[in-house]
Amino acid sequence: MGKYCSKMSYPYSRSVSRDYEARGLLNYRLSCYVNALLQSFSATPELLDILNKWHPSDGTDERNVPLQLRNALEAMRETSHPAPHKDFLNCLYRQAIQPSTQQDADEIFHIILNLSQKQMPDAAVAQEIRSLYEIKVETQVVCSKCKFILRVPSSLFSLPLAISERENTLESCINSFFKLQKLPNSEKFYCDRCDEKQPSTHEVKLVSLPPILCVHLKRFRNDAGFTRKLSNKVTFPKSFSTEIFASGQSENADCLKTDEYYSLYAVVVHIGTMFGHYTAFISPNQDEMWFYADDSCVRPSTWEDVQDTYGGSRQYGGTAYLLLYRKKSSNSSG
Repeated sequence: MGKYCSKMSYPYSRSVSRDYEARGLLNYRLSCYVNALLQSFSATPELLDILNKWHPSDGTDERNVPLQLRNALEAMRETSHPAPHKDFLNCLYRQAIQPSTQQDADEIFHIILNLSQKQMPDAAVAQEIRSLYEIKVETQVVCSKCKFILRVPSSLFSLPLAISERENTLESCINSFFKLQKLPNSEKFYCDRCDEKQPSTHEVKLVSLPPILCVHLKRFRNDAGFTRKLSNKVTFPKSFSTEIFASGQSENADCLKTDEYYSLYAVVVHIGTMFGHYTAFISPNQDEMWFYADDSCVRPSTWEDVQDTYGGSRQYGGTAYLLLYRKKSSNSSG
């Protein structure tokens, strides 16, 4: 897909504030999905702070994802660096991603975080990387006869929200994700207490939320072996209270504090239908200033531009695909 840089665009670098540099990234071998994710990572200083706690002693390892990610994020802050993410891309190409192919941004997001954790020699730092994004949930299968509950814990790096083929809100998608479902008789659950298969219900419950919450709007659907994109409208707010998850909490949940909320700071956008292009909106300083990054082009933007990614109006327009929210206390400043 071709690039359009308006007169307000700033190729390769653009100063955002005293302590942050937003800069464009060249597209190498269809790398727009990585470029968009790197923009979201660069607007997450918590991640770089964690990576900087590790002090490798064996020199540069070309295959080490956390090291190359840290180098890329550091280089993105330097306007003089001609190719800040090329080594990081090559690192991914050597072991995780086939170059010059279309990739799903959510899958690559998980690959980067999983490899960053697994290839981090410092166990404490590895756990911090995981804890920054980890959403803990448990699946509850309830026997309809004896009410025995089977609890299966699991964790996610992004909250996968299905969207309906009508207008959606972020809250309606969250409520649908945690909705109780009655399993069909063809999928009866083996109940240890009844010692036989029984009708049952299935429910996902929330255990804990991370400091950085990634929401995946699942816009791709498989119908009879064919994948199609849903461009239906999904509205999402700049901020929301953690009370939005109240109905989905597990009995074993870490209590959600009533004075906590999440504030949006990055949106990864998918443009096109099945085969398309990824860009990103970022608000690095959690203020009213937004920037739009389309590979090497970075330009000032607005919240109204971000809202244009809700979808619904233009079949081929850019639609929000990943939403990055940061947890804050209601009495915190900034």
